[in-house]
Amino acid sequence: MTLSVICPIYNEERYIRGCVESVLAQDFPHDDLEVIFADGMSTDGTRDIVAQYAAAHPWIRLIDNPRRIVPTALNAAIQASRGDIIMRLDAHASYPPNYFSALVSSLRETGADNVGGVCITLPANELPTAQAIAAVLSSRFGMGDSSFRVGVNKRCEVDTVPFGCWHREVFDRIGLFDEDLVRNQDDEFNGRLRKNGGTIILCPDVEIKYYGRDKIGKVARMFYQYGLFKPLVNRKLGSPATIRQFFPLAMVVCAILGAIVCLICPKFLWFYASVTALYIALSLSFSIRSRGSIAKIAIQTIVYPIVHFSYGWGYIVGMAKLLCGKGFNVKVNR
Repeated sequence: MTLSVICPIYNEERYIRGCVESVLAQDFPHDDLEVIFADGMSTDGTRDIVAQYAAAHPWIRLIDNPRRIVPTALNAAIQASRGDIIMRLDAHASYPPNYFSALVSSLRETGADNVGGVCITLPANELPTAQAIAAVLSSRFGMGDSSFRVGVNKRCEVDTVPFGCWHREVFDRIGLFDEDLVRNQDDEFNGRLRKNGGTIILCPDVEIKYYGRDKIGKVARMFYQYGLFKPLVNRKLGSPATIRQFFPLAMVVCAILGAIVCLICPKFLWFYASVTALYIALSLSFSIRSRGSIAKIAIQTIVYPIVHFSYGWGYIVGMAKLLCGKGFNVKVNR
């Protein structure tokens, strides 16, 4: 049985070598393997780096993705692939040597339609900001019950996994990734898969080292875009894929409505201030529990509301776009 590994890339010069080196270190037989990098016409050294590896290893290929968005990269790579099993990677990550073989084995053993591992989010660098961002992306307070981010103790059925590993027939059965979705295309695909009777299994013994963003602004834009496209995903699926997506939305709506009520009825201010203080206290508590320098703890306390409010505000804008019939074209944060 052959394996096709696909990876969308765009201006990943900082991370691509680590990603490819972890691919080269895999224990999966190279005779049964092909790795396809779909590049969005990178303007840094990404293409040259991948081309060098491809020249040395014929089972590595580089193809073009002129539209530059992730779903078109994934679809182009799937259509160019030849494997019986298709596995997606992300260039912002590195993978243990048994990653390919472990997921292929899990796919066979479980009979699932999609399997994936747990994301261990690492700081992009050693600065307090990067450390704080990584901690938030691994925190239950920050990410809710997103199992692949906060971890599980045993194999279990979930609503989504990072990246994914599928039998090719899954794409023949339910179609490719939705190219309307610059963000959240994996959520929509997994929701569509489950809606058609598919199962998704998270494997806790398979760990992915994922490098988080290095700046607060990048994280804010990323989560704004996640929230922005979520209503479109829900409309395409005909129902919400998860409950946790509504908590940031509810938080932003309550914050706005609460502020308005305070202006109308000043007596409400004490309650509004108490709830705000409780949220800040929880943010600080989770930041302290994750440990680190004072600077890292202070920044982490700030990153929590930035992530939540960015996602919630994006969700509101996304709903407004749907109601007004406006497009969702945005520049993807890298």
